[in-house]
Amino acid sequence: MLAQASTGLIETWWVSHLGTDALAGMALVFPTVMLMQMVSAGAMGGGISSAVARALGAGRRGEADALVLHAVVVNVAFGAFFSIVMLAFGPSIYRALGGTGGELSTALRYSNVVFAGNVLLWTMNALASVIRGTGNMLVPALVICAGVVLLVPLSPLRWPLFSNILSVGAVAAITSLQTNLTVALATSLVAGAAGAMAVAGYGTGVRLEYLLVPVVFGLGAPLVALVGTNIGAGQKERALRIALVGGAIAFAISEALGVIAAVWPRAWLALFSPDPSVIETGSAYLRIVGPTYGFFGLGLALYFASQGAGRLFWPMLTGFLRILVAIGGGWLALRMTGSLHGLFAALALGLVVYGVSLAGAIGSGAWFGRD
Repeated sequence: MLAQASTGLIETWWVSHLGTDALAGMALVFPTVMLMQMVSAGAMGGGISSAVARALGAGRRGEADALVLHAVVVNVAFGAFFSIVMLAFGPSIYRALGGTGGELSTALRYSNVVFAGNVLLWTMNALASVIRGTGNMLVPALVICAGVVLLVPLSPLRWPLFSNILSVGAVAAITSLQTNLTVALATSLVAGAAGAMAVAGYGTGVRLEYLLVPVVFGLGAPLVALVGTNIGAGQKERALRIALVGGAIAFAISEALGVIAAVWPRAWLALFSPDPSVIETGSAYLRIVGPTYGFFGLGLALYFASQGAGRLFWPMLTGFLRILVAIGGGWLALRMTGSLHGLFAALALGLVVYGVSLAGAIGSGAWFGRD
């Protein structure tokens, strides 16, 4: 996860040398890029890892082996679908998000390159998720760092195994969409209220929030495997304890990063742009939203744990609640005050509501209430 996160940061650092238009253009595209990462590795990947872990936990080794080909087919199909959509409708999407002029041109150049190879990303994440489902984190890490290609033996297609993956992965994809939709809509609100320089500042600041995703995924992948294996073996209370401990660790790590960013925002923002307007907007975002990052990490970890349990109703519901509070409240704050500070306060409140609501639901036994 550190290797993947570093790639994104290095990419942003190079783009920052191309000027504010390039940074703003990248900010327009980045929510969809992260959506691909989160859906392929986190949502569908969680569905794959969960299905494998539960099969192994229940002693169904043959089913776990057969899930490999099904996982690849599912991810290739989704990867191709998103490539077609973004290559065909990218200009309309980025214009709707407020892109114009140089930033729109940069966004399209960046987007077209990324989505031309989207299927390869999805395939890699499908294979890595299969192995993570066994509890083996070393092999996917080596593959990502060294670029080793894994070959998967062919096996007969069985629709129930597709269903096993999609019942978790497809629903989890909605949660990934919610996270990125929140950032995309917030970007649009910033663009409408303050223009391209503010978009560049917000986009650079929110990149740190996105950095939490691979950090927490480092905990989330083991959570999917551990919770799924224990659920498959009938150890429900142990699965719940694992989820809550993982959530607490994710909260501590994310909160520490958020507080540091809130106290020293320039240390982060100045890495990418010296422009005072960019730094001003990014600093305002980090000072207001950074101290609530812990709740985002908590909710994200419990979302991964819910994948392992095969119970995604509450992560999906709390995700919609976050959008309502963050975007609905942010739009209302802009209408009433015209200040980005009100929007950022709504974004912070949305993170708190997301983490607290999901932790409360799972802690009170929501996973097993229907059994």
